[in-house]
Amino acid sequence: MRTLKFLLSIYLKRSKGIKQVDGFTLIELLVGMIMAFLIITPLLGFMINILDTDRKEQAKANSEQEIQAALDYIARDLQQAIYIYDATGIGCLTGTADTNTCPNASTTGNQLPSPTATDRVPVLVFWKRELVSQAITITGTQKNDTFVYSLVAYYLIKDASTSPTWSKAARIARWQIRDGVPDPSSTQTCGKYLTDQCPSPGFAPFKLDGIGSLAQKMNAWTKATASYTADTTVLVDFIDQTKTDDASNPAPTAVCSLTSVPASFSVPASFNTLDTAKMTSFYACVDRVNTTAQVFLRGNALARLQNDNLNYKDSSKTYFPNASIRVQGRGYLFTK
Repeated sequence: MRTLKFLLSIYLKRSKGIKQVDGFTLIELLVGMIMAFLIITPLLGFMINILDTDRKEQAKANSEQEIQAALDYIARDLQQAIYIYDATGIGCLTGTADTNTCPNASTTGNQLPSPTATDRVPVLVFWKRELVSQAITITGTQKNDTFVYSLVAYYLIKDASTSPTWSKAARIARWQIRDGVPDPSSTQTCGKYLTDQCPSPGFAPFKLDGIGSLAQKMNAWTKATASYTADTTVLVDFIDQTKTDDASNPAPTAVCSLTSVPASFSVPASFNTLDTAKMTSFYACVDRVNTTAQVFLRGNALARLQNDNLNYKDSSKTYFPNASIRVQGRGYLFTK
């Protein structure tokens, strides 16, 4: 018993010497939270800034790529052109020019499609010679290629109201009608044309016979029917909609660099309250004599990031990528 009492007394003495740990005090927790806030907040702000910068740079890159892709597409289209309408010619086709300007043209109506005249205008209009591969049967299964003429128009479109499909900026759309491939022996629904190569509804070939210059004859073209079935197809969205008459931050003015040849601006005509003529984000300088066009595009990356304050500003011009291309059509038309 004495031994047990001795060991117990020693254990009790040791246990009294051990310091009791009761956890952190409230002040210690408060200091720790403040230190964590001071360290984490700058890091969080830095990460948010990196993500926002990456989002903006991605919007710029997407706009630049789409603008360049659209220009490349238009360039390939224009390479097949045999005749490009200048501003006067487009006025004749849209019925906005008077009879003194277009004495041989029909000015009673619009020769180009305009389903909603208050939101779109043609900027670039031309005729091209288009390849149709394996269209004409020679013997048996052997077929040959042929060519047909097409009328192509590129439109600048700006909706009067917010569209759920497209951005609040402008966009570019393409429209085309094409001739058919003739087949004198055909008895199909489209008459003397191959079944799968009928002409587009409303298509009519241009006429080079008669008196007058080539421009007068091409400006006098009229459609075959009162309406078309072919509608415009959007080529690219997020095109700048800023006007040149904006009091605070006007859009850059249209400048033509075709100084060595007689060039004519093909800038949209104004329509209603949208004043698309004052939008220089899509326009062309046309040298009709040499079948040459210089096309200009300006995008709007801000429309990808926000819903308001979308107009052009010099301080934010990096969000408005622009590009241009000069193309000469390879075709040629001759008239006496």
